[in-house]
Amino acid sequence: MELQKIMRYLCLAALLLVSLLDTDLQSTAAGDDNVIDIGDRLELFVDNFLIEKLDGVRLVLNRPRDEGVALRFDEPWEGAFCGYCTVIKDGDLFRLYYRGSSKVGSDGNPGEVTCYAESKDGIEWTKPDLKIFDVEGQASNSIVLEGMAPLSHNFCPLLDTRPGVPAEQRFKALGGTMNSGLVALVSADGIHWKKLREEAVIPTEMVPYKYMFDSQNLAFWSANENQYVCYFRVFEDGIRRICRTTSDDFLHWSAPELMEYRHAGGEAPIEHLYTNQTHPYFRAPHLYVAVAARFMPGRQVLSDAQARAINVSPKYFKDTSDAIFMTSRGGHFYDRTFLDGFVRPGIGAQNWVSRTNYPALNVVQTSPTEMSVYLNQDYAQPTAHLRRYSLRLDGFASAQASYAGGELITKPLTFQGQELAINFGTSAAGGITVEIQDPAGNPIPGFSLDDAQQQIGNEIRRVVTWKQGSDVSSLAGKPVRLRFVIKDADLYAFQFAEPSP
Repeated sequence: MELQKIMRYLCLAALLLVSLLDTDLQSTAAGDDNVIDIGDRLELFVDNFLIEKLDGVRLVLNRPRDEGVALRFDEPWEGAFCGYCTVIKDGDLFRLYYRGSSKVGSDGNPGEVTCYAESKDGIEWTKPDLKIFDVEGQASNSIVLEGMAPLSHNFCPLLDTRPGVPAEQRFKALGGTMNSGLVALVSADGIHWKKLREEAVIPTEMVPYKYMFDSQNLAFWSANENQYVCYFRVFEDGIRRICRTTSDDFLHWSAPELMEYRHAGGEAPIEHLYTNQTHPYFRAPHLYVAVAARFMPGRQVLSDAQARAINVSPKYFKDTSDAIFMTSRGGHFYDRTFLDGFVRPGIGAQNWVSRTNYPALNVVQTSPTEMSVYLNQDYAQPTAHLRRYSLRLDGFASAQASYAGGELITKPLTFQGQELAINFGTSAAGGITVEIQDPAGNPIPGFSLDDAQQQIGNEIRRVVTWKQGSDVSSLAGKPVRLRFVIKDADLYAFQFAEPSP
Protein backbone atom coordinates (compact mmCIF):
# COMPACT_ATOMS: atom_id res chain seq x y z
CA MET A 1 0.00 0.00 0.00
CA GLU A 2 2.78 2.40 0.89
CA LEU A 3 4.54 1.50 -2.36
CA GLN A 4 1.39 2.38 -4.34
CA LYS A 5 1.20 5.82 -2.64
CA ILE A 6 4.84 6.47 -3.38
CA MET A 7 4.37 5.53 -7.05
CA ARG A 8 1.28 7.77 -7.28
CA TYR A 9 3.21 10.74 -5.81
CA LEU A 10 6.09 10.11 -8.21
CA CYS A 11 3.71 10.11 -11.19
CA LEU A 12 2.08 13.36 -10.03
CA ALA A 13 5.51 14.93 -9.53
CA ALA A 14 6.57 13.86 -13.02
CA LEU A 15 3.41 15.34 -14.55
CA LEU A 16 3.98 18.58 -12.65
CA LEU A 17 7.60 18.73 -13.84
CA VAL A 18 6.55 18.17 -17.45
CA SER A 19 3.92 20.89 -17.10
CA LEU A 20 6.46 23.33 -15.66
CA LEU A 21 8.99 22.55 -18.40
CA ASP A 22 6.34 23.00 -21.08
CA THR A 23 5.32 26.35 -19.58
CA ASP A 24 8.96 27.42 -19.46
CA LEU A 25 9.50 26.41 -23.08
CA GLN A 26 6.40 28.33 -24.13
CA SER A 27 7.60 31.36 -22.19
CA THR A 28 11.02 31.14 -23.85
CA ALA A 29 9.45 30.82 -27.28
CA ALA A 30 7.21 33.80 -26.59
CA GLY A 31 10.22 35.76 -25.37
CA ASP A 32 12.08 35.02 -28.60
CA ASP A 33 9.47 37.07 -30.45
CA ASN A 34 10.78 40.11 -28.58
CA VAL A 35 14.46 39.43 -29.22
CA ILE A 36 16.05 41.91 -31.65
CA ASP A 37 18.62 40.46 -34.05
CA ILE A 38 21.30 43.09 -34.65
CA GLY A 39 23.78 40.78 -36.39
CA ASP A 40 27.05 42.66 -36.78
CA ARG A 41 25.42 46.05 -37.40
CA LEU A 42 26.69 49.25 -35.87
CA GLU A 43 23.99 50.58 -33.53
CA LEU A 44 23.81 54.24 -32.51
CA PHE A 45 22.12 55.67 -29.42
CA VAL A 46 19.86 58.02 -31.38
CA ASP A 47 16.55 56.48 -30.30
CA ASN A 48 15.08 54.02 -27.79
CA PHE A 49 14.85 51.11 -30.20
CA LEU A 50 17.31 48.90 -28.27
CA ILE A 51 16.90 50.40 -24.81
CA GLU A 52 14.93 48.62 -22.08
CA LYS A 53 15.91 50.75 -19.07
CA LEU A 54 17.73 53.97 -18.27
CA ASP A 55 18.76 54.72 -14.68
CA GLY A 56 20.86 57.83 -14.19
CA VAL A 57 21.55 57.87 -17.95
CA ARG A 58 19.87 60.05 -20.56
CA LEU A 59 20.00 60.33 -24.31
CA VAL A 60 21.41 63.71 -25.31
CA LEU A 61 21.57 65.46 -28.67
CA ASN A 62 25.10 66.55 -29.57
CA ARG A 63 25.18 69.79 -31.54
CA PRO A 64 27.64 70.13 -34.45
CA ARG A 65 30.61 72.49 -34.30
CA ASP A 66 30.71 75.46 -36.69
CA GLU A 67 33.68 75.07 -39.07
CA GLY A 68 33.04 78.20 -41.15
CA VAL A 69 32.20 78.90 -44.79
CA ALA A 70 32.63 75.94 -47.14
CA LEU A 71 31.55 77.60 -50.40
CA ARG A 72 30.40 81.11 -51.31
CA PHE A 73 27.64 81.55 -53.88
CA ASP A 74 29.34 84.55 -55.44
CA GLU A 75 29.55 83.72 -59.16
CA PRO A 76 27.24 85.43 -61.70
CA TRP A 77 25.38 82.14 -62.34
CA GLU A 78 24.81 81.57 -58.59
CA GLY A 79 23.52 84.32 -56.32
CA ALA A 80 21.50 85.07 -53.20
CA PHE A 81 18.81 82.46 -53.92
CA CYS A 82 21.02 79.40 -54.25
CA GLY A 83 19.61 76.44 -52.38
CA TYR A 84 18.59 72.79 -52.12
CA CYS A 85 22.14 71.51 -51.83
CA THR A 86 23.18 67.85 -52.09
CA VAL A 87 26.59 66.48 -51.08
CA ILE A 88 27.62 63.08 -52.47
CA LYS A 89 30.73 61.12 -51.46
CA ASP A 90 31.81 59.30 -54.63
CA GLY A 91 34.96 57.29 -53.87
CA ASP A 92 37.71 59.83 -53.19
CA LEU A 93 35.67 62.72 -54.58
CA PHE A 94 33.04 64.85 -52.87
CA ARG A 95 30.40 66.26 -55.24
CA LEU A 96 28.11 69.20 -54.47
CA TYR A 97 24.96 70.11 -56.42
CA TYR A 98 22.79 73.16 -55.80
CA ARG A 99 20.35 75.54 -57.42
CA GLY A 100 21.81 78.70 -58.89
CA SER A 101 19.53 81.73 -58.84
CA SER A 102 20.42 85.40 -58.44
CA LYS A 103 16.93 86.91 -58.68
CA VAL A 104 13.59 86.52 -56.96
CA GLY A 105 11.28 84.50 -59.17
CA SER A 106 8.53 81.94 -59.23
CA ASP A 107 9.37 78.30 -58.51
CA GLY A 108 10.78 76.67 -61.61
CA ASN A 109 11.36 79.86 -63.57
CA PRO A 110 13.74 79.68 -66.59
CA GLY A 111 16.47 81.63 -64.76
CA GLU A 112 17.18 78.75 -62.36
CA VAL A 113 20.15 76.49 -63.13
CA THR A 114 21.86 73.58 -61.37
CA CYS A 115 25.43 74.24 -60.27
CA TYR A 116 28.25 71.89 -59.31
CA ALA A 117 31.35 71.99 -57.09
CA GLU A 118 33.79 69.33 -55.94
CA SER A 119 36.32 68.60 -53.22
CA LYS A 120 39.00 66.08 -52.32
CA ASP A 121 38.31 66.28 -48.58
CA GLY A 122 34.86 67.80 -48.11
CA ILE A 123 36.49 70.89 -46.61
CA GLU A 124 38.05 72.89 -49.45
CA TRP A 125 35.75 73.19 -52.48
CA THR A 126 36.32 74.29 -56.08
CA LYS A 127 33.96 75.15 -58.95
CA PRO A 128 35.27 73.44 -62.10
CA ASP A 129 34.97 75.22 -65.43
CA LEU A 130 32.72 72.70 -67.18
CA LYS A 131 31.91 74.71 -70.34
CA ILE A 132 28.72 72.71 -70.95
CA PHE A 133 26.23 75.59 -71.11
CA ASP A 134 26.48 79.19 -72.24
CA VAL A 135 24.44 81.28 -69.81
CA GLU A 136 23.92 84.96 -70.61
CA GLY A 137 27.04 84.96 -72.75
CA GLN A 138 29.12 83.28 -70.05
CA ALA A 139 30.52 79.94 -71.36
CA SER A 140 32.95 79.39 -68.47
CA ASN A 141 30.87 78.20 -65.55
CA SER A 142 30.10 75.23 -63.30
CA ILE A 143 26.54 74.58 -64.50
CA VAL A 144 25.40 70.99 -65.10
CA LEU A 145 21.73 71.68 -65.90
CA GLU A 146 20.23 74.63 -67.76
CA GLY A 147 17.17 75.24 -69.87
CA MET A 148 15.19 72.43 -68.22
CA ALA A 149 12.75 74.42 -66.09
CA PRO A 150 11.30 73.54 -63.64
CA LEU A 151 13.74 70.68 -62.93
CA SER A 152 16.57 72.96 -61.74
CA HIS A 153 14.33 74.45 -59.07
CA ASN A 154 14.96 71.47 -56.80
CA PHE A 155 17.17 69.04 -58.76
CA CYS A 156 18.26 66.39 -56.24
CA PRO A 157 20.74 63.68 -57.30
CA LEU A 158 21.79 60.37 -55.77
CA LEU A 159 24.62 57.91 -56.32
CA ASP A 160 22.72 54.72 -57.12
CA THR A 161 24.19 51.85 -55.08
CA ARG A 162 21.69 49.22 -56.27
CA PRO A 163 23.60 46.05 -57.29
CA GLY A 164 23.73 45.68 -61.06
CA VAL A 165 22.71 49.25 -61.88
CA PRO A 166 23.72 50.09 -65.51
CA ALA A 167 26.82 52.28 -65.79
CA GLU A 168 24.90 54.94 -67.71
CA GLN A 169 22.49 55.24 -64.77
CA ARG A 170 25.07 55.28 -61.98
CA PHE A 171 23.72 58.67 -60.95
CA LYS A 172 20.00 59.41 -60.79
CA ALA A 173 18.03 62.49 -59.81
CA LEU A 174 14.55 63.84 -59.26
CA GLY A 175 13.37 67.35 -60.02
CA GLY A 176 10.19 69.25 -60.70
CA THR A 177 7.28 71.12 -59.18
CA MET A 178 3.55 70.58 -58.84
CA ASN A 179 3.10 71.67 -62.46
CA SER A 180 5.45 69.00 -63.82
CA GLY A 181 5.44 66.22 -61.23
CA LEU A 182 8.74 64.64 -60.27
CA VAL A 183 10.83 63.88 -63.35
CA ALA A 184 13.72 61.38 -63.25
CA LEU A 185 17.15 62.04 -64.76
CA VAL A 186 20.22 59.81 -65.10
CA SER A 187 23.94 60.30 -65.64
CA ALA A 188 27.03 58.14 -66.03
CA ASP A 189 29.48 60.72 -64.66
CA GLY A 190 27.37 62.99 -62.45
CA ILE A 191 28.05 65.90 -64.83
CA HIS A 192 26.10 65.22 -68.03
CA TRP A 193 22.42 64.52 -67.43
CA LYS A 194 19.43 63.37 -69.47
CA LYS A 195 15.83 62.51 -68.67
CA LEU A 196 15.14 58.87 -67.89
CA ARG A 197 11.82 59.42 -69.69
CA GLU A 198 9.80 62.47 -70.67
CA GLU A 199 6.80 62.00 -68.41
CA ALA A 200 7.04 62.31 -64.62
CA VAL A 201 7.77 59.15 -62.66
CA ILE A 202 5.76 60.53 -59.73
CA PRO A 203 2.98 62.56 -61.35
CA THR A 204 1.00 65.19 -59.50
CA GLU A 205 -2.26 63.26 -59.81
CA MET A 206 -0.70 60.37 -57.89
CA VAL A 207 -0.44 62.50 -54.72
CA PRO A 208 -3.65 62.99 -52.68
CA TYR A 209 -2.79 66.47 -51.38
CA LYS A 210 -3.46 69.99 -52.62
CA TYR A 211 0.16 71.10 -52.83
CA MET A 212 3.31 69.03 -53.30
CA PHE A 213 6.90 68.91 -54.59
CA ASP A 214 7.76 72.60 -53.97
CA SER A 215 10.85 71.68 -51.94
CA GLN A 216 13.83 69.32 -52.17
CA ASN A 217 12.46 65.88 -53.07
CA LEU A 218 14.98 63.09 -52.57
CA ALA A 219 15.44 59.40 -53.25
CA PHE A 220 17.98 56.66 -52.52
CA TRP A 221 18.49 52.93 -52.90
CA SER A 222 17.88 51.24 -49.54
CA ALA A 223 19.92 48.06 -49.14
CA ASN A 224 18.01 47.43 -45.93
CA GLU A 225 14.60 47.53 -47.62
CA ASN A 226 15.86 46.31 -51.01
CA GLN A 227 14.05 49.06 -52.89
CA TYR A 228 14.25 52.73 -53.82
CA VAL A 229 12.75 55.11 -51.29
CA CYS A 230 11.61 58.65 -52.04
CA TYR A 231 10.67 61.37 -49.56
CA PHE A 232 8.90 64.50 -50.80
CA ARG A 233 7.13 67.54 -49.38
CA VAL A 234 3.38 68.11 -49.31
CA PHE A 235 0.91 70.32 -47.45
CA GLU A 236 -1.54 68.65 -45.06
CA ASP A 237 -3.99 70.91 -43.22
CA GLY A 238 -1.76 73.87 -44.02
CA ILE A 239 1.34 72.27 -42.51
CA ARG A 240 4.44 71.32 -44.48
CA ARG A 241 4.65 67.53 -44.15
CA ILE A 242 6.69 64.67 -45.64
CA CYS A 243 5.42 61.78 -47.75
CA ARG A 244 7.21 58.53 -48.58
CA THR A 245 6.89 56.27 -51.62
CA THR A 246 8.91 53.24 -52.81
CA SER A 247 9.91 51.65 -56.10
CA ASP A 248 11.75 48.62 -57.47
CA ASP A 249 12.87 50.31 -60.70
CA PHE A 250 12.81 54.11 -60.13
CA LEU A 251 10.02 54.35 -62.70
CA HIS A 252 6.96 52.95 -60.96
CA TRP A 253 6.27 54.19 -57.44
CA SER A 254 3.88 53.08 -54.72
CA ALA A 255 0.99 55.13 -53.36
CA PRO A 256 2.49 57.83 -51.09
CA GLU A 257 2.25 57.50 -47.30
CA LEU A 258 2.24 60.52 -45.01
CA MET A 259 5.09 60.29 -42.50
CA GLU A 260 4.16 60.38 -38.83
CA TYR A 261 6.34 61.42 -35.89
CA ARG A 262 6.94 59.51 -32.65
CA HIS A 263 8.40 60.86 -29.42
CA ALA A 264 8.83 59.05 -26.08
CA GLY A 265 6.16 56.48 -26.87
CA GLY A 266 3.64 59.02 -28.19
CA GLU A 267 3.19 61.46 -31.04
CA ALA A 268 5.61 64.34 -31.56
CA PRO A 269 4.45 67.89 -32.30
CA ILE A 270 3.52 68.51 -35.92
CA GLU A 271 5.84 71.27 -37.15
CA HIS A 272 6.55 72.73 -40.58
CA LEU A 273 9.42 70.73 -42.09
CA TYR A 274 10.55 72.54 -45.22
CA THR A 275 13.09 69.88 -46.23
CA ASN A 276 13.66 66.47 -44.67
CA GLN A 277 17.09 65.35 -46.01
CA THR A 278 16.50 61.70 -45.08
CA HIS A 279 19.31 59.31 -46.03
CA PRO A 280 20.99 56.09 -44.85
CA TYR A 281 23.75 56.80 -42.36
CA PHE A 282 26.93 55.79 -44.17
CA ARG A 283 28.28 53.66 -41.29
CA ALA A 284 24.93 52.04 -40.45
CA PRO A 285 22.75 52.10 -43.58
CA HIS A 286 19.84 50.33 -41.87
CA LEU A 287 19.38 53.58 -39.93
CA TYR A 288 18.08 56.61 -41.83
CA VAL A 289 19.04 60.00 -40.44
CA ALA A 290 17.16 63.18 -41.33
CA VAL A 291 18.74 66.58 -40.73
CA ALA A 292 15.62 68.55 -41.57
CA ALA A 293 14.84 72.25 -41.98
CA ARG A 294 12.26 73.32 -39.39
CA PHE A 295 10.40 76.36 -40.69
CA MET A 296 8.62 78.84 -38.40
CA PRO A 297 6.29 80.86 -40.66
CA GLY A 298 5.50 84.33 -39.40
CA ARG A 299 8.01 84.13 -36.55
CA GLN A 300 9.76 87.41 -37.37
CA VAL A 301 12.92 88.20 -35.45
CA LEU A 302 14.41 91.18 -37.34
CA SER A 303 13.11 94.73 -37.47
CA ASP A 304 12.87 96.51 -40.81
CA ALA A 305 16.03 98.47 -39.94
CA GLN A 306 17.98 95.29 -39.17
CA ALA A 307 16.82 93.75 -42.44
CA ARG A 308 17.94 96.78 -44.42
CA ALA A 309 21.34 96.72 -42.69
CA ILE A 310 22.12 93.21 -43.96
CA ASN A 311 20.58 93.91 -47.39
CA VAL A 312 18.25 90.91 -47.28
CA SER A 313 15.61 90.72 -50.02
CA PRO A 314 12.52 92.51 -48.64
CA LYS A 315 10.24 89.46 -48.60
CA TYR A 316 12.69 87.19 -46.84
CA PHE A 317 12.90 88.18 -43.20
CA LYS A 318 9.37 87.57 -41.95
CA ASP A 319 10.07 83.98 -40.82
CA THR A 320 12.90 81.99 -39.28
CA SER A 321 14.18 78.42 -39.30
CA ASP A 322 16.73 75.98 -37.89
CA ALA A 323 17.87 72.37 -38.36
CA ILE A 324 16.44 69.45 -36.40
CA PHE A 325 17.46 65.78 -36.17
CA MET A 326 15.21 62.78 -36.76
CA THR A 327 15.71 59.09 -37.52
CA SER A 328 13.78 56.31 -39.21
CA ARG A 329 14.23 52.56 -39.50
CA GLY A 330 11.97 52.33 -42.54
CA GLY A 331 8.21 52.60 -42.86
CA HIS A 332 6.11 55.73 -42.42
CA PHE A 333 7.45 56.87 -39.02
CA TYR A 334 10.15 59.31 -38.04
CA ASP A 335 11.50 59.02 -34.50
CA ARG A 336 11.81 62.48 -32.96
CA THR A 337 13.62 61.47 -29.79
CA PHE A 338 14.97 65.02 -29.68
CA LEU A 339 12.61 67.97 -30.17
CA ASP A 340 15.31 70.60 -29.61
CA GLY A 341 17.18 72.31 -32.42
CA PHE A 342 20.14 70.35 -33.82
CA VAL A 343 21.86 73.38 -35.40
CA ARG A 344 20.64 76.65 -33.91
CA PRO A 345 20.85 79.92 -35.85
CA GLY A 346 24.16 81.66 -35.24
CA ILE A 347 25.01 85.06 -33.83
CA GLY A 348 24.08 87.95 -36.11
CA ALA A 349 20.98 89.22 -37.89
CA GLN A 350 21.92 87.41 -41.11
CA ASN A 351 21.12 84.07 -39.45
CA TRP A 352 17.54 84.98 -38.53
CA VAL A 353 15.94 85.46 -41.94
CA SER A 354 13.51 83.32 -43.92
CA ARG A 355 14.71 80.07 -45.51
CA THR A 356 18.20 80.16 -44.11
CA ASN A 357 19.91 77.41 -42.05
CA TYR A 358 18.58 74.79 -44.48
CA PRO A 359 20.70 71.60 -44.31
CA ALA A 360 22.22 70.03 -47.39
CA LEU A 361 21.31 66.43 -48.14
CA ASN A 362 23.73 63.78 -46.78
CA VAL A 363 26.14 63.66 -43.86
CA VAL A 364 29.63 62.62 -45.05
CA GLN A 365 32.89 61.54 -43.42
CA THR A 366 35.60 64.21 -43.61
CA SER A 367 38.37 62.70 -41.43
CA PRO A 368 39.12 59.40 -39.67
CA THR A 369 37.22 60.63 -36.60
CA GLU A 370 34.88 63.29 -38.03
CA MET A 371 31.81 63.70 -40.18
CA SER A 372 30.31 66.87 -41.61
CA VAL A 373 26.89 68.35 -42.26
CA TYR A 374 26.45 71.46 -44.42
CA LEU A 375 23.90 74.27 -44.11
CA ASN A 376 22.71 76.81 -46.68
CA GLN A 377 23.04 80.18 -44.91
CA ASP A 378 22.56 83.93 -45.44
CA TYR A 379 19.71 83.18 -47.83
CA ALA A 380 18.43 86.09 -49.96
CA GLN A 381 21.52 88.10 -49.04
CA PRO A 382 24.68 89.10 -50.95
CA THR A 383 26.70 86.94 -48.52
CA ALA A 384 24.81 83.70 -49.34
CA HIS A 385 26.99 80.62 -48.81
CA LEU A 386 27.21 76.98 -47.75
CA ARG A 387 28.63 76.42 -44.27
CA ARG A 388 30.20 73.28 -42.80
CA TYR A 389 29.57 71.84 -39.33
CA SER A 390 31.42 68.86 -37.85
CA LEU A 391 30.65 66.01 -35.44
CA ARG A 392 32.58 62.98 -34.22
CA LEU A 393 31.75 59.80 -36.13
CA ASP A 394 28.44 58.35 -34.90
CA GLY A 395 28.11 61.39 -32.65
CA PHE A 396 24.62 62.67 -33.46
CA ALA A 397 23.56 61.72 -29.94
CA SER A 398 24.85 59.73 -26.97
CA ALA A 399 23.85 57.90 -23.82
CA GLN A 400 25.32 60.14 -21.14
CA ALA A 401 25.79 59.82 -17.38
CA SER A 402 27.12 62.37 -14.93
CA TYR A 403 29.79 61.88 -12.28
CA ALA A 404 27.18 60.24 -10.04
CA GLY A 405 26.92 57.44 -12.60
CA GLY A 406 24.09 55.38 -14.01
CA GLU A 407 23.31 52.43 -16.22
CA LEU A 408 21.63 51.50 -19.48
CA ILE A 409 20.18 48.03 -20.07
CA THR A 410 19.23 46.88 -23.54
CA LYS A 411 16.31 44.80 -24.66
CA PRO A 412 17.09 41.13 -25.38
CA LEU A 413 19.13 40.87 -28.57
CA THR A 414 21.14 38.42 -30.64
CA PHE A 415 24.37 39.22 -32.42
CA GLN A 416 27.06 37.80 -34.67
CA GLY A 417 30.77 38.37 -34.13
CA GLN A 418 33.71 37.70 -31.89
CA GLU A 419 34.21 41.09 -30.23
CA LEU A 420 32.16 43.96 -28.81
CA ALA A 421 33.44 47.44 -29.66
CA ILE A 422 32.15 50.78 -28.39
CA ASN A 423 32.45 54.40 -29.53
CA PHE A 424 32.76 56.40 -26.32
CA GLY A 425 34.39 59.23 -24.41
CA THR A 426 35.00 59.61 -20.69
CA SER A 427 36.43 62.19 -18.35
CA ALA A 428 39.67 61.39 -16.53
CA ALA A 429 37.59 60.23 -13.58
CA GLY A 430 34.89 58.49 -15.62
CA GLY A 431 34.50 55.14 -17.30
CA ILE A 432 32.20 52.61 -18.94
CA THR A 433 31.88 48.98 -17.85
CA VAL A 434 29.89 46.37 -19.79
CA GLU A 435 28.11 43.33 -18.40
CA ILE A 436 26.45 40.72 -20.62
CA GLN A 437 23.31 39.21 -19.13
CA ASP A 438 20.88 36.47 -20.03
CA PRO A 439 17.37 37.59 -21.11
CA ALA A 440 16.16 37.42 -17.50
CA GLY A 441 18.82 39.92 -16.42
CA ASN A 442 21.24 37.50 -14.75
CA PRO A 443 24.97 38.09 -15.36
CA ILE A 444 26.50 35.46 -17.61
CA PRO A 445 29.56 33.86 -15.93
CA GLY A 446 32.77 35.36 -17.27
CA PHE A 447 30.93 38.47 -18.53
CA SER A 448 29.64 39.90 -15.24
CA LEU A 449 30.38 43.37 -13.95
CA ASP A 450 32.99 41.91 -11.59
CA ASP A 451 34.71 40.25 -14.56
CA ALA A 452 34.62 43.36 -16.75
CA GLN A 453 37.50 45.75 -17.38
CA GLN A 454 36.45 49.40 -17.09
CA GLN A 455 36.92 51.32 -20.33
CA ILE A 456 38.52 54.76 -19.88
CA GLY A 457 39.46 57.16 -22.69
CA ASN A 458 38.03 58.64 -25.87
CA GLU A 459 37.99 56.43 -28.97
CA ILE A 460 35.88 55.79 -32.03
CA ARG A 461 36.41 52.03 -31.64
CA ARG A 462 37.51 50.39 -28.38
CA VAL A 463 37.19 46.62 -27.97
CA VAL A 464 35.54 45.76 -24.63
CA THR A 465 37.39 43.24 -22.46
CA TRP A 466 36.72 41.02 -19.45
CA LYS A 467 39.16 39.04 -17.31
CA GLN A 468 39.11 36.22 -19.83
CA GLY A 469 39.71 38.62 -22.77
CA SER A 470 37.46 40.01 -25.50
CA ASP A 471 36.08 36.86 -27.14
CA VAL A 472 32.26 36.83 -27.01
CA SER A 473 31.76 34.29 -29.82
CA SER A 474 30.39 31.69 -27.36
CA LEU A 475 27.33 33.96 -26.96
CA ALA A 476 26.78 34.69 -30.67
CA GLY A 477 23.27 33.80 -31.80
CA LYS A 478 21.98 33.48 -28.24
CA PRO A 479 19.58 36.02 -26.65
CA VAL A 480 21.45 38.36 -24.31
CA ARG A 481 21.12 41.77 -22.73
CA LEU A 482 23.88 44.38 -22.46
CA ARG A 483 24.26 46.36 -19.25
CA PHE A 484 26.35 49.53 -19.68
CA VAL A 485 27.44 51.09 -16.37
CA ILE A 486 28.44 54.66 -17.21
CA LYS A 487 30.16 57.32 -15.08
CA ASP A 488 30.93 60.85 -16.37
CA ALA A 489 30.98 59.57 -19.93
CA ASP A 490 29.19 59.43 -23.28
CA LEU A 491 28.41 56.22 -25.16
CA TYR A 492 27.74 56.90 -28.84
CA ALA A 493 27.51 53.49 -30.45
CA PHE A 494 28.38 49.81 -30.18
CA GLN A 495 28.96 46.93 -32.56
CA PHE A 496 29.61 43.22 -32.44
CA ALA A 497 32.04 42.19 -35.18
CA GLU A 498 34.97 40.03 -36.13
CA PRO A 499 38.39 41.26 -34.91
CA SER A 500 39.90 44.09 -36.97
CA PRO A 501 42.88 43.05 -39.10
